[in-house]
Amino acid sequence: MTNEGIKEFITQFQPSATFDETGEWLNILIDAGDWKPLARQLRNEPNRYDYLFCLTCIDWKTHLTMVYHLSSTTHRHTIVIKAKTDRTNPVIDTVSDIWKTANFHEREVYELFGVQFANHPDLRKLILTDDFEGYPLRKDFEDPINMIKL
Repeated sequence: MTNEGIKEFITQFQPSATFDETGEWLNILIDAGDWKPLARQLRNEPNRYDYLFCLTCIDWKTHLTMVYHLSSTTHRHTIVIKAKTDRTNPVIDTVSDIWKTANFHEREVYELFGVQFANHPDLRKLILTDDFEGYPLRKDFEDPINMIKL
């Protein structure tokens, strides 16, 4: 499928989606509230984006952006979904029930960026101690002991 076909398919379900084709893969920009319904469509439709191979977050100082890399192992398509979230209360629906690989990726983003994944079955820390305060991958994080300032 071409990028034009993918854009038409996504626009059927998310008319407010915007697209960026300047990189290697088609980037689809959506609102965080639109993510879960779109994720279900991408996983279950004939294009079958059945492989979530990267999930991360970007801190832009004014907001956080969730970034999801999806591939169709059948059709060899790769797309990137970007969803903007509020920096003070970042919440987005979990997709761990759609792609099992999201489970640990979401836990990592929760721990290091503070993004809350609504309805995640086991949202707890992976690396840091339970008493660790702050989100070390955010740009405003300061660690006086290790003198880290971004």
